Amino acid sequence: MDRSQDVTEFLKSRRDRMSPDRAGIFGSARRRVPGLRREEVAFLAGVSVDYYVRMERGDLRGVSPEVLDALARALQLDEAETAYLHDLAAAAGPGARRRREKPAEAVIRPGLQQFIDAVTGAAVTVLNRPGDLLAANALGRALYAPVLDSPAARGNIARFLYLDPASQRYWPDWELIADQNVASLRSIAGQHPHDKALTDLIGELVTRSDAFRVRWAAHDVRFHRTGVKRLHHPEVGELELAYEVMELPASPELRMTAYTAAPGTPSAERLALLGSLAASAEQTDDTDVSAGRSGEREG
Repeated sequence: MDRSQDVTEFLKSRRDRMSPDRAGIFGSARRRVPGLRREEVAFLAGVSVDYYVRMERGDLRGVSPEVLDALARALQLDEAETAYLHDLAAAAGPGARRRREKPAEAVIRPGLQQFIDAVTGAAVTVLNRPGDLLAANALGRALYAPVLDSPAARGNIARFLYLDPASQRYWPDWELIADQNVASLRSIAGQHPHDKALTDLIGELVTRSDAFRVRWAAHDVRFHRTGVKRLHHPEVGELELAYEVMELPASPELRMTAYTAAPGTPSAERLALLGSLAASAEQTDDTDVSAGRSGEREG
């Protein structure tokens, strides 16, 4: 990814969306450009026009955190957008790493897997930065079975979203989920600009999916922390689930998510049914394996 171009397109897109009235600039004459002019952003941020122009051209080298914060206030950036601006500046700094990061080892520690398996009332999944589903409890595997079973997805959430038409049945709010997924990927890419697995995934999806490419060009960013998702599971039907995303300090390249349904709701009943179906399926698999081993001994 071209980091200077990312800076240019991000700042320009945020400037274009700001109306003069929203910025507190009144009595403006007819304007030839959407949003604010560069000199207006410079004034609001307390920097010279030349300095802001340099930044919008993609050069954030040497820009102090204080100036970045002033620029964020001038453009009324939210928390995720402000963090992304600082990440872009860090990537441009003299100490920035110029080579790609080695792919983080996708190792699920036995203790972590034991903890996940011990959770029975919630669906739990563990993803890496690109969104590969690396671990889950029984309910989590059942919930994400369409992703895990999809040849196009290869166990990756974004690939399932953009390369498998089944995703539009699985997520009734597909447009919203797609917007959020791209914005989250861009935020993660800002924090880890040299992660090869992540940049390879983004490059693949930009090439293969028009829907992804259009959203990626919008330069929206967001933190993926908590919320509610609706999905239509092929076995139990409509589910509305609250989710909480948790960081794992011992494995910072991973994030764990727990999905729950509000007690007493149809979603809670259907999630419990899915759990029962998953437990029965695993018990059947264990029985089949045991029977096969017994047959081998007798043979």
